[in-house]
Amino acid sequence: MTPEAPAAKKLPWVKLAVVAVALVVVAVLVLRGMNLRQMVDQGMALIRGAGPWVFFSAMALLPAIGAPLLAFTIPAGEAFAAQMTLGGVIAATLVAVAVNLALTYVVAHWALRPLLTGLLKRYGYSVPRVTADNALAVALLVRLTPGTPFFLQGCILALAGVPFRMFMLVSWLCVLPWCIGAIVLGRGVLTGNFKVAAVGLGVIVAAVAAVHLLRQKYMKRES
Repeated sequence: MTPEAPAAKKLPWVKLAVVAVALVVVAVLVLRGMNLRQMVDQGMALIRGAGPWVFFSAMALLPAIGAPLLAFTIPAGEAFAAQMTLGGVIAATLVAVAVNLALTYVVAHWALRPLLTGLLKRYGYSVPRVTADNALAVALLVRLTPGTPFFLQGCILALAGVPFRMFMLVSWLCVLPWCIGAIVLGRGVLTGNFKVAAVGLGVIVAAVAAVHLLRQKYMKRES
């Protein structure tokens, strides 16, 4: 029922390898005199210069074609909290995520269904069988499965035929704590306020624990 497959199981190692290479590259650049703080400040200036409408529109559109949501949630608080308040940034993010989820469903369920079905099978992901009785359990199990990118999870659920309203509600609730935690964590890290960063990290840790407990519960129920 869950998209477990050899390719999916190898994915965390791929991610770790990418992170390791990125850290090595950053370390080399720092040793050669690169000013990381200056680069971060320049990047944040570009984001602020684009404005919240452009930024949150991009957040709504780009993750629907595979861009990582984390690339938007981490800088969002620092970029726009002074203009919108941190609560306003979180609210705008959750609206953008809702739009993104709806677009993902439309693209996967109707527009690019044959193409995405072939790609998922090629990379070892299976599309679960959904009925009226198990739709909620399938949606939760797929969304709570670690290692599978959020965009691919949405494609799997849309292709499986999970009802749109259930897809939206489960997906939005599952991503909500991660978004809030990442926004607060990014705000704290980018401003050097480690108390705020600790709050964001605490939200993420709590989300990880909740995901583990819920997944265990639904796995037992389904088995």
